[in-house]
Amino acid sequence: MRLIDTKIDYNSIMKFTNDDAKRLEEIIKARRDVRGNRFIQTPIEEEKLTQILEAGVYAPSVGYSQPWKFVVIEDQKIKDDLFENFTQENEKAKKIFQERALYDSLKLEGIKEAPLNIAVLYEPSDDEVLGMTTMKKMGEYSVVCAVQNMWLMARSLNIGIGWVSILDEQKVLTTLKQKESMKLVAYLCVGYVDKFYAQSELKTLGWEREKTLQEVVERIG
Repeated sequence: MRLIDTKIDYNSIMKFTNDDAKRLEEIIKARRDVRGNRFIQTPIEEEKLTQILEAGVYAPSVGYSQPWKFVVIEDQKIKDDLFENFTQENEKAKKIFQERALYDSLKLEGIKEAPLNIAVLYEPSDDEVLGMTTMKKMGEYSVVCAVQNMWLMARSLNIGIGWVSILDEQKVLTTLKQKESMKLVAYLCVGYVDKFYAQSELKTLGWEREKTLQEVVERIG
């Protein structure tokens, strides 16, 4: 698996054009959280899977710690076990949102439908990490940056990703035979889709109102 493509002169591409910036903006705005009712069974080419994973490892990390691990899951039995994990946890969530009828109609995962699942894990260091002596969560935040990189690269390749968070973390780690010290940051369902929605599905369904830029930006000074 390559990390640096020796055929590319990286020094020559350090400056980007306005067209490059516009294309990146389009990719960011076109990213969607994909659910199981959209995945199709077209296999993901190994080269494109490598591009997605490589995008993850190029994410920024606190103290250059690179605290991530990516577990690629194709085994149907493991998917079945993880789907059962989701089902149990979702029953609890249904009780929490019982006054919102829309919840029961939402498709909130694609564990069995997606050709690939990827568990993105945080692996704590046994040593002190530069930048984490005060803010202890920075390692996990670094892994989140890796997830975003993967998501955007996948979208640029017309591959969908859905992030499943309604899972019992410790049961996932046990199913995947990972060390107890590991932390599950993201469970991703990955595959080609029949279509990408024009806008967020939850926005379209009215689950939440979209905030404006003015609402979330505060300027001081």
